[in-house]
Amino acid sequence: MQAFVFTDKRLERYAGQFVWLQVDIENSRNAEFLSRFPIPAIPTLLVIDPKKESVALRYMSGATVQQMEKLLADGRRAVLPEAPASADALLTAGDKYAAGGLSAEATKSYELALAKAPKNWPRYGRAAESYLTALSMSRDNARCATFAFETYPSLRGTSSGANVAYAGLDCAASLEAKTPKRDEMIDALEKATREAMNDPKIPLSGDDRSGMYQALIDARDAMKDEAGVKKLTEEWSAFLEAEAAKAKTPEQRAVYDPHRLSAYMALGTPEKAVPMLEQSEKDFPNDYNPPSRLSIAFKALKKYDEALAATDRALAHVYGPRKVTVLRNRADIYAAKGEKENARKTLQEAIDFATALPKGQRNEGTIASLKKKLGTI
Repeated sequence: MQAFVFTDKRLERYAGQFVWLQVDIENSRNAEFLSRFPIPAIPTLLVIDPKKESVALRYMSGATVQQMEKLLADGRRAVLPEAPASADALLTAGDKYAAGGLSAEATKSYELALAKAPKNWPRYGRAAESYLTALSMSRDNARCATFAFETYPSLRGTSSGANVAYAGLDCAASLEAKTPKRDEMIDALEKATREAMNDPKIPLSGDDRSGMYQALIDARDAMKDEAGVKKLTEEWSAFLEAEAAKAKTPEQRAVYDPHRLSAYMALGTPEKAVPMLEQSEKDFPNDYNPPSRLSIAFKALKKYDEALAATDRALAHVYGPRKVTVLRNRADIYAAKGEKENARKTLQEAIDFATALPKGQRNEGTIASLKKKLGTI
């Protein structure tokens, strides 16, 4: 969004209507903000009511310019007085609960908002997306998949319909094989995702379409369709390469680096990621991401010394919780190289760093995972 959306001149007219803030969630100076307004996934868009200092709208996804315009209109409306128990008020309440980490309350509010929605309610699409996000965050995959399966037809041909299709497909693919109607829902939501992805009338970003490919691949994997997985991954890789080739700036091209790395790794061709990541490291010498991703590619190629050197360069620039990820990867490289003592030392360094992070950035689940991993080396 930084490379494609926020630079779009169509958003200039909102400059005086909102105070724009981009929060670096890795910087410890922002820990207090993150304690008050948790960010469970990137990107997350918030509209904060300045009088109440509370979340008026939360949207956990990327957005096109058209979607941003609708979100800003919703955000402006959400800070105004609303009729008690109206669909609008319930949607706003759901966003506030979700921002506070109260998943059960958020889910119920979104559900009630959808139930009370008047005919042709303009916020129905976003409410449906937010409800699916809440169900997914609660790992209620059965309700998530069922809702998407039943709701997609009414949202067909819209950006919200596209998001509902592939979010629901993700949930369906996570269900156990014996779940009733699981295969039927996967089949229907695969078709819906494909339909939306190929609809030229729906304004979708390259990021959106990449996410759809990933959902389709996961669905084929859930169905144990190895040939389908490979075919889709090859299609995904070709799509990403074409999108990167169309980029007008280094920033736009680098948006696709993590997606392309994932595709190349899945295809067993990590060497294809090396030139693009080396170019990104030249273009963005102070960004830890390119060398961090290079270390993953080099590790897969069993070029362990090059991988460790890449983590050295990444560690020179990384900070906050992302440093834990780089250290964990460095430990994995040492372990693959057979240097168990260095692997243990690096994991302990990651644990110490993760434990010292301030509230709002410290993740107890991550710390527990690192300790468990340390016990296996």
